[in-house]
Amino acid sequence: MSDTRSLSLQRRRLAALALGAFGLLVVPPTAFPAVPAVGLASWFKVDPARASDWRVEPVEGDPLQAVVRRVFPAAGPLRRVLVLYPRPSPAYDIAISKVLEVFVNKGLNAEFLAFNYQNDDGRGAAALQMVEDGGIDLVFAMGSESTAWLHQYYRRGAVPVVTICAKDPVALGQIASYDEGSGTNFAFTSLNMPIEVQLAYLLDFKPGLRNLGILVDGKNISAVRTQAKPMQQAAAAQGIAVQYLSVQNPAKAKEELAKLVSEAVGQMRASDPALDRSLFWITGSTAVFKEIATINAHAGRVPVVSAVPEVVQEGDDSAVLSIGISFESNANLAALYAVDILTGRAVPGRLKVGIVSPPDIAINFRRARQIGLDIPIGFFESANYIYDYEGRLVRRLGEPVAVRPSR
Repeated sequence: MSDTRSLSLQRRRLAALALGAFGLLVVPPTAFPAVPAVGLASWFKVDPARASDWRVEPVEGDPLQAVVRRVFPAAGPLRRVLVLYPRPSPAYDIAISKVLEVFVNKGLNAEFLAFNYQNDDGRGAAALQMVEDGGIDLVFAMGSESTAWLHQYYRRGAVPVVTICAKDPVALGQIASYDEGSGTNFAFTSLNMPIEVQLAYLLDFKPGLRNLGILVDGKNISAVRTQAKPMQQAAAAQGIAVQYLSVQNPAKAKEELAKLVSEAVGQMRASDPALDRSLFWITGSTAVFKEIATINAHAGRVPVVSAVPEVVQEGDDSAVLSIGISFESNANLAALYAVDILTGRAVPGRLKVGIVSPPDIAINFRRARQIGLDIPIGFFESANYIYDYEGRLVRRLGEPVAVRPSR
C-alpha cells in the first residue's frame, strides 16, 4: 500500500471514530464523552523534587486532562506537547517526572497537555482532533496501549510521536527492525531488553538453572508477546523447565498468584530439591509486580527476579534482583529523542529504536540475606541501584547515597 493510501486509510479510521463518538468529525475540545467523577490526582502525579520548575493546572470540565507549564518560561519558542495516557500507572508517574526534568535541563520552553483517554476510542479521537487542529508540536505515547492505538490511527500523521514506557515495537510488529527508523512520524523507544540478553544475564546469575517460573498478566498482551512467550521459548531451548504462570483475572491477582507460585515451588522441588537452581521471573505486568509481597511470601527461598528495576525497592516487599530497563532510564531516552525532534536535530522516522544499554541492575541485599542467596560480585559491581542489609537505598544511578545509621 502506498504512503498516500495508508495515510488516507488512517484518516478515514479516525473520522469513523469521531463520527461514532460524537456524530460529527470536527470535535470541540469540550465535546468529550462523559467522564467519571475522578480527581486529577487519581491518575496524574509528578515527583515534586523533579517537577519544582513546573506547575500543574487542571482543565475545567474534564478531570482527565491537565496542563503542565513552566513556572518561569525559558527562552525560545514555546513547544506544545500532548501526552496521551491510557490509564493511571506508577510507571507513568515516574516517566513524566523524568521528562519534565530533562526538558528543564535542556532549557526547552515547553508546555504539556496530559490527556487520559481511558482506552476509549471516542476520547482518543477527540485528542487527535486537537492535534490535527494545530498547535501541538509533538505527542508522547505513554505506555504500550497508547502506542498501539496511535500506531493504528495516527501512523504517518503530520505531528511527530515518541513512544515512552512502551514495550518492544519489533516484537509487536510496529516496526521492522531495531536498526532502522520507522519511516513515519513515529520514533520508538523500548522498555524491553532483547530476550536472549535477558536470559544470558539470568544464566550468569544462576549457572545451571533448571527451573524458571515466568509470572505474567495474561490480559497484558504486550507483556505476553514481548516478554513471557519469547522467554518461555528461549529458556526451553536451553533445556530449562519453564513454569508459565499466567494471571487470568488482574482484579484477583493476589489470590491467583498465591496459588500459582506455591504450586510452582512444589514442581520445582521435583528436579531441584534444595531450590538452588530455580528462579521466578516477573515480567512488566503491573497487576503482577504490584503483588511482590504475595509472590515473596509463597516463593520461599526461590529468588524472585524482575524485568522491571523499580520492583527492587526499600524494605522487604521487593524483588531480590532486577535486570532490565527502568521506567526512568527509558523516559530519559524518550525525552532526549523528543528534544532532538523539537529542536530540528532529528527526524522521527530516521531514529532507531531507542534501547538503553547496558541494562539497569538493582539489588536488595536484605531480601538476599532473608533467602540465603549470594549475589555474584559482577552484579554488585554493575548495579545501578543497591539496597543494603537494612533495605535502605545506598547506591542510586551508580552513585553512593548517604543514609542515616540505624539506631
